[in-house]
Amino acid sequence: MANQLLATKHPLAAHKDAEGLSLERTLGPWGLTALGIGAVIGGGIFVITGVAAAEHAGPAIVLSFIFAAICCTFCALCYAEFAAMVPVSGSAYSYTYATLGEGAAWFIGWMLVLEYGVSASAVAVSWTGYFLSFLSHWDIHLPAVLSSAPLDGELKPTGAIANIPAAILVLLLTWLCYIGIRKSSGVNMAMVILKVALIVLVIVAGSFYVDTSNWTPFIPENEAPGKYGWDGILRGASLVFFAYIGFEATSVAAQESLNPKRDMPIGMLASLAICTVLYIGMALVMTGLTPYNLLGTNEPVVTAVASHPELAWLRWLVEIGAMIGLASVVLVMVLAQPRIFMIMGRDGLLPPVFTKIHPKYRTPHVNTIITGVGIAFLAAVFPLDVLGDLTSMGTLIAFGAVCAGVLILRRTQPDLPRPFRIPFVQLIGFGGIISCMILLSSMNMHNWLLMVGWTLFGFAIYFLYGFRHSKLARENRQS
Repeated sequence: MANQLLATKHPLAAHKDAEGLSLERTLGPWGLTALGIGAVIGGGIFVITGVAAAEHAGPAIVLSFIFAAICCTFCALCYAEFAAMVPVSGSAYSYTYATLGEGAAWFIGWMLVLEYGVSASAVAVSWTGYFLSFLSHWDIHLPAVLSSAPLDGELKPTGAIANIPAAILVLLLTWLCYIGIRKSSGVNMAMVILKVALIVLVIVAGSFYVDTSNWTPFIPENEAPGKYGWDGILRGASLVFFAYIGFEATSVAAQESLNPKRDMPIGMLASLAICTVLYIGMALVMTGLTPYNLLGTNEPVVTAVASHPELAWLRWLVEIGAMIGLASVVLVMVLAQPRIFMIMGRDGLLPPVFTKIHPKYRTPHVNTIITGVGIAFLAAVFPLDVLGDLTSMGTLIAFGAVCAGVLILRRTQPDLPRPFRIPFVQLIGFGGIISCMILLSSMNMHNWLLMVGWTLFGFAIYFLYGFRHSKLARENRQS
């Protein structure tokens, strides 16, 4: 058992395994950058910024974004080296399989379900808030029983039936991913251009009405663990971290990239840089327009804009931009998660049905349906705060594993061709690992118990099916 759990796959073997999974190559560097921006710009600006500022960091939420961005930069560079060297779908799962073994690879793959599936559900729930606010302009009000979760943060019944708008959004975007990445990539590019333009407009227009007194004190005095002060800044960084997973979503589309060795590093690093600038700009404007303690709403950008009558014309634009931004995040997540399942099925860790490619659309159609229905169910039933931190934890663990993998592979396979090599690899690799561990340390015990339960459930699936059907184990036994 130990031999199989620690068995690694040679990085270049992934190319041979992927030959039978003929996904269509349509994405260039701009398409990959847009894919990353589509994933990153959404929940971070339109939802998490307000909650993190009001409950944890205050105006210093800007520092939280900077700390999270530094951690992500380390991780993005490690991802770029791996993605250029092993340009196949699978992302952190494939990279971990090549360095840390099958057991760790399954664990990271299971964490990626949190990173994509669960986070997409949370973003879809956030989308509902802006959608309802937008409808209110025409005096249209959906009943709460049909537009909110039937469970609260403690998983107790609320009396609602389901969050129908969130579920419908997910299912519509699932259909778009089902019919092909060329069409979904084009829609994503259009959404990215529009929402970035609207975000820039809000930053520019709002900057004229910023009251700098709202930034004082910039770092509020600590009131409790994780509430203001430097402890709150760190807690805020761990909260907003999940909004930075866009560059990782870019890496899972490697098999659909025209020139992955060149385009993957460009796409990941460019999307991270653009999004960080927009995050910081929006955080400064929001906390400058209104006191930070008033931003803990379901639609904090609308809250900030509405506090100034002179910006009333911006409200409906903000709502449109938020709906587009959040929808594009869900689109990228629904696009990415099936490709993780596909690569795990290729390795025998999931049933063969997960490797099926549609004969016409050349997409993992069965995977896409399973993913979309699952995300829609979570969005319809659970509230935003139940799995938000769990998503961040899964993301941080996956990122830390990639950073460790780069360091291990530099030592165990120093002669492998690396089209993109990280400069100062020791500094960047260990910097990524340590920064991920620091952010993980701010999570509370409740979140760790949830993570343990999720992990045990995942390994139960692995030992019931994957352990006995592993392709690598079968090849090792035959040799």
